[in-house]
Amino acid sequence: MARRGGKGRKTGLLLGAIADDLTGATDLCNTLVAGGMRTVQVIGVPPADTAVPDADAVVVALKSRTVPPARAVRESRAALAWLRQGGARQIFFKYCSTFDSTARGNIGPVADALLDDLGGDLAIACPAFPTNGRTVYKGHLFVGDVLLENSGMRDHPLTPMRNSDLVAVLGAQTPHPVGLIGHETVRQGARAIGRALDALREGGVRHAVVDAVADRDLAAIGKAAARLPLVTGGSGVALGLPANFRESDLLGEAGQAAALPPASGLAAVIAGSCSPATLGQIEHMGASCPSFFVDADALAGHRRVAADALAWAVPRLGDGPVLIYASAAPARVRRIQKRLGAEKAGAMIERCLARIARGLVDAGVGRLVVAGGETAGAVVGALGLRALRIGAEIDPGVPWTMSVGRPRLHLALKSGNFGGPDFFTRAFAVLP
Repeated sequence: MARRGGKGRKTGLLLGAIADDLTGATDLCNTLVAGGMRTVQVIGVPPADTAVPDADAVVVALKSRTVPPARAVRESRAALAWLRQGGARQIFFKYCSTFDSTARGNIGPVADALLDDLGGDLAIACPAFPTNGRTVYKGHLFVGDVLLENSGMRDHPLTPMRNSDLVAVLGAQTPHPVGLIGHETVRQGARAIGRALDALREGGVRHAVVDAVADRDLAAIGKAAARLPLVTGGSGVALGLPANFRESDLLGEAGQAAALPPASGLAAVIAGSCSPATLGQIEHMGASCPSFFVDADALAGHRRVAADALAWAVPRLGDGPVLIYASAAPARVRRIQKRLGAEKAGAMIERCLARIARGLVDAGVGRLVVAGGETAGAVVGALGLRALRIGAEIDPGVPWTMSVGRPRLHLALKSGNFGGPDFFTRAFAVLP
């Protein structure tokens, strides 16, 4: 359905986005809502005849970060076709702020396919998110004060990142030239960035890695990208996109884009991420709330771990939030992966956590926090959720959401790397 923009003009879907995992999609939605765009997150590619939701921005959440490149490309192109059918004026390809992917892709292959379908000749690549400690300088990605290759991402169980040079990483994933727009240009503002983009385009460059060390850089990059058919990056670079639509009289002033109905029901946390941030959050919550560890060794031994977890949790739900987690330190993760294989071990844990989530909701949980992109995808799939309305932010990059349709559920889907040490406990305190 068409809506009216800032001065009464009729508008439709403004921004269509494709995210390579569920929590990354929610992170992007959070940024867009903060910019005043009413945003809906769709889980997976809807059937071709499904109407696009009534929203300023729609983000299609895929599970394509670690799948084979051909599958990632196929699913991303299907999402693009649906969004274009809905009238999207610009497309955003969202990947993690740590640029993680498999050794063969999938950032380069997906970006190339989307550019081909859009008839574009150049896209920017900017995973920076300074608020969460992700910055790009001279084409190198930093996590806090250390290079990506020296951060906790070095030992990620699925997508270890051991090269901080984004030009080199992306260059290995695409047959096309990759260029760099350095901070000396970015700090001069949107016009300078635009001139640099034109120069790279004339030189045959197809992907432009762009430095950013502060939010003002992201705003300038977003403004410079106003006419690009495709923008790629982390959610940070989307900071400047709502203003572009507002300046074009397609989007009204920021209002109540984050408003959600009040939450109800019991509360629980499910954690599958093994990131240092999530491990710290588990330790913090475990000091004051009951917790249950999902032991991968027990799962591998065919014990009924999901049933055991639910039998433990249900009697305790009425006393406050409970924590159920499978997260473990890197050494333990490596041992399990060596024994079972990384893919098999990950899938086994995801299936278990998804069964537990379904049982918790059946037991009356209406407020659920899930940590880890793979875990969130498995949980949302098990619950049969197809779309989420995006609400207020808990921590940078992590909002509360609400399921569209049944079951009625408030969820916080957290990337493993995001959130402060008290995230799990504080999330419930800020929920209306």
